[in-house]
Amino acid sequence: MSNALKSVLFLLVALPGTALAAATGEHSVDLTGHWVGYTSIALFVVAYLLVMAEEFTHLRKSKPVILAAGLIWAIIAWYYAAHGFTHEAETAVRHNLLEYAELMLFLLVAMTYINAMDERNVFEALRSWLVAKGFGFRQLFWITGVLAFFISPVADNLTTALLMCAVVLAVGGSNSKFVLLACINIVVAANAGGAFSPFGDITTLMVWQKGIHTSQGVVAFGSFFSLFIPSLVNWLVPAAIMHFAVPSEQPSGGGQAVAMKRGARRIIVLFLLTIITAVSFHNFLHMPPVIGMLTGLAYLQLFGFYLKKTYHREQGISNGEVATELEHDGQMGDPIAFDVFSKVARAEWDTLLFFYGVVLCVGGLGFIGYLTLTSELMYVQLGPTTANVIVGILSAIVDNIPVMFAVLTMQPDMSMGQWLLVTLTAGVGGSLLSIGSAAGVALMGQARGLYTFFGHLKWMPAIALGYAASIFAHMWINASLF
Repeated sequence: MSNALKSVLFLLVALPGTALAAATGEHSVDLTGHWVGYTSIALFVVAYLLVMAEEFTHLRKSKPVILAAGLIWAIIAWYYAAHGFTHEAETAVRHNLLEYAELMLFLLVAMTYINAMDERNVFEALRSWLVAKGFGFRQLFWITGVLAFFISPVADNLTTALLMCAVVLAVGGSNSKFVLLACINIVVAANAGGAFSPFGDITTLMVWQKGIHTSQGVVAFGSFFSLFIPSLVNWLVPAAIMHFAVPSEQPSGGGQAVAMKRGARRIIVLFLLTIITAVSFHNFLHMPPVIGMLTGLAYLQLFGFYLKKTYHREQGISNGEVATELEHDGQMGDPIAFDVFSKVARAEWDTLLFFYGVVLCVGGLGFIGYLTLTSELMYVQLGPTTANVIVGILSAIVDNIPVMFAVLTMQPDMSMGQWLLVTLTAGVGGSLLSIGSAAGVALMGQARGLYTFFGHLKWMPAIALGYAASIFAHMWINASLF
């Protein structure tokens, strides 16, 4: 029996009522009304409820989604194999795995650089400098907001938020009202700043790496900078409203100055060079950005080798601390001057593995046919503008990563302006609730009891006003892209 005839019989006899999905070349079947689909949805919902309850259960978020991903694809593969199709599910899951590998390796390099700068006291030096300056509460409110907005496009919004929160707690930890307002401001600023740069937010990175083609051209690295003013508006509107509630007081200064370790500034330069390499590989060589990032990791590895071989230069600098920095003849158990692989090991592996679970779960639901239904409902019946605004609101409740990956898997036919709109809304929509972004969740832990869910919720109208204003700003300033 020919493969073509076998496919027809599979669709018309073995699976009555199903339809061939708009697909990628392999035989895929609409199982949205079948027990396979219902079971997969149930697995994903249960897994995600466990993710949302991480703060209370202390179960790492990667564990339930990895299990759900394996079970969803096992059910799909078993069903296809039972009807004579042994390679369709394999082809689909390999495609998902490739998308994850590109994202994971890209983030791994970025996290390694951030960890290296952290180990070299880059962030601690900045924190101690701000604390020692003795700024007033209102000054500090704006300074931490500005820094969060402009650091997050280069670092990630989570790291930036944690750094700025450390400054706020060090200076005004006894003033609960200031800490709450400053933390809300930091979360909004960090999320807004990350929206106009592929390095600032996972969702922006995902859109850039996807290489979306529109009638106005490819959504390239430079395209995202069109979101700068809308992102700025998103932060400035609620910040301006909250400003008047910030106590007009002068905190007690102080704090011991922290010096950066040898090589810190050169590592910052190497990180910027790595970003340039990744962009150049993508724009000029038409290679995946991850290849440029991994090339940039070699810059850090070679510089780390240089630091280890020249450790003796630190003897006159670090004095009594030299024993924690040096490499002594390579004996087992001796501390080392700089080990790049320890920075790799300190990456957020729970987050990276969470991405794996999300990508494969959403990919499985898409292969079943649910994303086709969702795309039809949202982007055809409601229209792309309404759909993209809803995506942002959803990202305040559900993590923006699965939401954005679902949109990218649907691949709705949208203009450049609409793709930038969904990038903006998915990036800043999480600011509406404290649990809507990684930055918010992290700060609830860091400033426990001071920055809370309900404290953030009180200022949601101001944040929502900024959300709406940023959308209108984008549609007005970038009208030519729609």
